[in-house]
Amino acid sequence: MNKQCDSRGVAIAASQQGVTLMELMIVIAIVGILAAVGYPAYVDYTDRARRADGRALLMDAAARQERYFFDNNQYSSTLTALGYGAATVTSAEGAYTMGAPAAGPTGAVATSFQLTATPTFSDTDCGNLILDSRGTKSISASNDATIIDRCWGR
Repeated sequence: MNKQCDSRGVAIAASQQGVTLMELMIVIAIVGILAAVGYPAYVDYTDRARRADGRALLMDAAARQERYFFDNNQYSSTLTALGYGAATVTSAEGAYTMGAPAAGPTGAVATSFQLTATPTFSDTDCGNLILDSRGTKSISASNDATIIDRCWGR
């Protein structure tokens, strides 16, 4: 007769084979705890990566605005004048969109601008990323400097 043995060579009784319901429940509880801790960290990580995409979009547009200002002595109020192919631009990874820059005119000459990148995902922590001609970085969700620094990756 063939009997099953454990790792020490001790025979296992027929009633001890398999996994008990209690053991299965413990494993499910451990997996649930790990998921409850790990998922928010994963979401935070992916949101930070997406924000980097939005920051890159704004920095590129700001550089184009400065180039345009150098050539025309004023800032542009359209993205097409900055060399973009459309009135609305999507970031490289598709996480943000940007519409026409808000050009702040003094008389008929735009001497400042404000660029806004709108997330295509739900970002309740930061909302829109905003960059202006003075280099001021802000967000639409809060005026708290700590949150702004976190959203801008500082």
